[in-house]
Amino acid sequence: MELSSGPGDLLRRSRRNAQGVLVVDYVRAAGLPSVTVVHWVGDRHEHPLTLDAHAHDFLVLFYVQRGEASLRVDGRDWPLTAGDAFVVAPGTVITPARGRIGDDAESWAVFFPADAVDPAAAAPLASWRTHPLLSPFIGNHRGGGQRLHVPAEQRAAWLGHLADLEEELRGRRDGYADAARAHLALLLVRLGRLHVDVPGDAAVEPLLAAVFEVVENRYHEPISLRDVAEAVGLTTGHLTTAIGKRTGRTVQQWITERRMREARRLLADTDLTVAETAHRVGYREAGYFIRRFRAAHGVTPSAWREAGR
Repeated sequence: MELSSGPGDLLRRSRRNAQGVLVVDYVRAAGLPSVTVVHWVGDRHEHPLTLDAHAHDFLVLFYVQRGEASLRVDGRDWPLTAGDAFVVAPGTVITPARGRIGDDAESWAVFFPADAVDPAAAAPLASWRTHPLLSPFIGNHRGGGQRLHVPAEQRAAWLGHLADLEEELRGRRDGYADAARAHLALLLVRLGRLHVDVPGDAAVEPLLAAVFEVVENRYHEPISLRDVAEAVGLTTGHLTTAIGKRTGRTVQQWITERRMREARRLLADTDLTVAETAHRVGYREAGYFIRRFRAAHGVTPSAWREAGR
């Protein structure tokens, strides 16, 4: 299933996690920033947030400009009013509340994977606790959603960043990718300042941190689920269940995600051949790497490099 929405040309593929919940992936495109803004008025059913119960593999920042709206997140109803910013961590189950968004409500949503903010970040989930721009998405509980209120005197600045980000992504003028990332960073800075007054423990679960540390240290090797399970002292079945329930992904998918992220960096920043890139990210055979890269991005590594340059 693929959807296209908004000025940022968000393309997304859907799958099911171990619990049968629809998981929506952020599909990156060569040469384009990995951030999308959607702006709408009223209860617009074609908007992505009106899907049935689903989870994202990326981060979501939802903002109500005026009126009232409602979201059901991990089984809890969240009423939202003008000035409310709502952040959603990956893996969180969202059940949109149809008919509970006022006709005059005006809302914004920003979708982006963690590496849109910091391409050099280590394992995404494990790095949030220390990343100053991403830590608000942890909140005072394990993942889930969090509501923050923007003071009236700050809302004009919020709308300015949202509108400028939308315009950069729609207009695609020279330098727009850098400008879009800058506006996203400024939005997250403002979000983080709201987060200062919210108490709670933002620690990442020890098991997740341990798994991502193994993946980070060994993704360039021919590493398997069994290797990771042995490293963290669990059976493969226990590890698969725990990681699937918490993140909506398998361990192998996290290994592949890390490899693909490094492959994108090498293709953009170096002149390594495709075969050399494959070996650097843990694939013995270039042909298999090319197939995996095409499955993840819709183009070959060579086409990705050409489009990016």
